Amino acid sequence: MAESMYIHIPFCNRICTYCDFNKVLIDNQPVDAYVDALIKEMKQIEPMTLRTIFVGGGTPTALSEAQLEKLLIEIDSRFTVTEEFSFEANPDELTMAKLDLLHKYGVNRISLGVQTFNDELLKVLGRSHNYDDIFRAISHLEEIGLTNYSIDLMYNLPGETMDDIKDSLKYISELKPKHISWYSLIIEPHTVFYNRIRKGLMKVDDDEAEGEKYMYIMGELAKLGYPQYEISNYSEREYESAHNKTYWKNDEYFGLGAGSHGYVGGKRYYNIKPVNHYIQAMEEKGSAVKETIELTLKEQMEEEMFLSLRMNRGVDMRRFEEKYGRSLNSVYGDVIDDEKGKGNLMEKDGFISLTKAGRLVGNSVFIGFLN
Repeated sequence: MAESMYIHIPFCNRICTYCDFNKVLIDNQPVDAYVDALIKEMKQIEPMTLRTIFVGGGTPTALSEAQLEKLLIEIDSRFTVTEEFSFEANPDELTMAKLDLLHKYGVNRISLGVQTFNDELLKVLGRSHNYDDIFRAISHLEEIGLTNYSIDLMYNLPGETMDDIKDSLKYISELKPKHISWYSLIIEPHTVFYNRIRKGLMKVDDDEAEGEKYMYIMGELAKLGYPQYEISNYSEREYESAHNKTYWKNDEYFGLGAGSHGYVGGKRYYNIKPVNHYIQAMEEKGSAVKETIELTLKEQMEEEMFLSLRMNRGVDMRRFEEKYGRSLNSVYGDVIDDEKGKGNLMEKDGFISLTKAGRLVGNSVFIGFLN
């Protein structure tokens, strides 16, 4: 049974140049109607106790205080969250009034979209905040006592230098956040970055330079007391993201909102993406599900492998057998042995995991389990 829920808010005050998520500029959008449709979708699920809820986007903090409170009241009235209630937030939108609302209705973790501490790089990314906004938001968080926050960063940005990465590490050592997410920039089709790079107007580092930055970040964060627990995530064990581990452990979860995905009863489902179409579907049919896919046993096992291998602990061999009725080696022994031989996988204490070198070529390792 699903014990987690993702809620999607597709609105942003500015569209970032690299972003490929389902999002729209909030100006002239039917935001109130969207919140109503979201609540209607929420009511399709029986009131229950959940381990985690994650509200993401887009930018959830782009909502007005009234819209935010309306959503939070509904969540609070229907669901009891036992472990982690997270909200994504932009630093410039995290006012004290909005923080008070989040705190009042049980949000206990903030995922703060910092991306970089360099103002010039923030402009390149199309972000709406600046260096000062970051520290103002963190000051607000600490003032209200909501100290469980993640600083979310990116590396391999156009024009980024190692000094920029070192500056970020310096600020992390000063701020001492509970959690760090530090993702490599991925150039997605249909983004501003993609078009600029295709036209030769911009470039990013090659794979070798990117790998050097990744290894440096990994090592330096460990020195600062943030051991890596997933390919791009770092924290002490008690502050690992419980919600994101739901995905990486291939556990089930509800997905609500335009373009959201869910995984319930062995079936993956996908909601309609366009905001107006989502609203219309909820108003007329009471459901916005566009497609439902029942996974075969083979597909479930494949997902278990490439999702669990993202975590440092890797794939739990005993859990795999209990879940699927087959031993891990009987299904993937040849692939595992091959990747062990290349130095990309290792076995320890009943887990199969990526080696440090394997994390640099993770995607190629994952592909081996999809044949």
